[in-house]
Amino acid sequence: MESARKCAKNIAVDMQNFINRHTTVATERTICRLLGIDGVDDIDVPMPNVVVKHLSQNGLLGVGAALMLGNAMLSTGKSPQEIAEGIAKGQINLTDIPMGDIGVIKDIITTAAENSVQKIRENREKRENLAAKYGDKTTPYLYVIVASGNIYEDITQAVAAVSSGADIIAVIRTTGQSLLDYVPYGPTTEGFGGTYATQENFRLMRAALDEAGEAAGRYIRLCNYASGLCMPEIAAMGAMERLDVMLNDALYGILFRDINMKRTMIDQFFSRVINGFAGIIINTGEDNYLTTADAVEEAHTVLTSQFLNEQFALLAGLPEAQMGLGHAFEIAPDVKNGFLYELAQAQMAREIFPDAPLKYMPPTKFMTGDIFMGAVQNALFNTVTIMTNQKIHLLGMMTEAIHTPFMSDRAQAIDSAKYIFHTMADAADEIEFKEGGIIQRRAAEVLDKACGLLAEIEKNKLFATLEQGIFAGVKRGQDAGKGLEGVVLKDEGYFNPFIDIMLNT
Repeated sequence: MESARKCAKNIAVDMQNFINRHTTVATERTICRLLGIDGVDDIDVPMPNVVVKHLSQNGLLGVGAALMLGNAMLSTGKSPQEIAEGIAKGQINLTDIPMGDIGVIKDIITTAAENSVQKIRENREKRENLAAKYGDKTTPYLYVIVASGNIYEDITQAVAAVSSGADIIAVIRTTGQSLLDYVPYGPTTEGFGGTYATQENFRLMRAALDEAGEAAGRYIRLCNYASGLCMPEIAAMGAMERLDVMLNDALYGILFRDINMKRTMIDQFFSRVINGFAGIIINTGEDNYLTTADAVEEAHTVLTSQFLNEQFALLAGLPEAQMGLGHAFEIAPDVKNGFLYELAQAQMAREIFPDAPLKYMPPTKFMTGDIFMGAVQNALFNTVTIMTNQKIHLLGMMTEAIHTPFMSDRAQAIDSAKYIFHTMADAADEIEFKEGGIIQRRAAEVLDKACGLLAEIEKNKLFATLEQGIFAGVKRGQDAGKGLEGVVLKDEGYFNPFIDIMLNT
């Protein structure tokens, strides 16, 4: 296990050296947002995009938004928002402003950054106070999704789920948003397979869940997606609106959304710095590997990715208590002793990452539409969760493979999980696994294969490994995928005040 961690750390440090030399359009837009730039121009282009496009067109992206905005603040006395509005109206051209004293500029922008992160600090304190007021759960969080496409309908469904006992509400993002290189503005009522992630939608759902949580006497956590081409921007929006959980995994974006690997690894670092500072739990996407690869043969790739995500998170200042490392109950039902293999994988993850709030995902790949069989599969999944002390438990729906769940489907899933968690509450403390038995042998096999794969990745480097299709059987090119054009080398004097503030506070 220690050799696996050593390899994973070396891989992550090597990647961090690449990350530290580059920035992206999304990272610079995030700096703009954190400095208070918001709204849209007269043709509905988000203001952060307006500023960063201006920087890109003038060859200034490598200098960074912070220094250029700070210089304009020094010269004009205007706020970042006023400068952005001036750029949008063609009244301000950052290239026309002579560069002032760099030390003074850094002081100005650092002061502005300190002021802007105060709200994030207050949000974290409020979350901690509410959790203390109501008492946090020691049993798994019951996590459900809403995905109507209309934020107001999502709120109705979310409040109903809270009344049934849900602890985490995940608002699924509309299909394709991860490929948009901008964040839509305002509340939205039209989405396909989910609802647009916007700051106003976050605000509306947060307010509704606070109200529902007060009525239920529980703190209700809100989850969304800090991934795709706007990964760090959405992390910043989530931090500003007190989201609690965010799906945040560059490897998932590379493999399943064809996001360029260079672009998204750079963006992931800043997004995780923000999430770490805000006290947000990240969810990683290893569970998805098993939707395209065999869960028995490729289980070690899940563990390998968990080791990597742990090290990438640590480099971003994100503690283990905020690492919702992902895995899933996805072994085919016809595999003899499949339940024992699932139990082995889950117990292994728990022992290797003892302080992580592991995110355990339900069976989906082999759900057929037979709701009775589906209920049994979900019951076995619930059983593994409580036997191995998983923390974030995405509820399986017996109607998986038929339709988007009805509110009644969610209620049934919550009731099933609550029953199993209650009747098996102390099962994990009562069980010892047979020395040299099926479960121990399976865990040892998976760990051994993961160690071997990590050593191979350390030798060949992560980008080259992703090109070979090691994870999920999906091959991606280093210079392929969406978003590569948004990557630039940093200039020598590049400055991002939020990294220093958030990593050193």
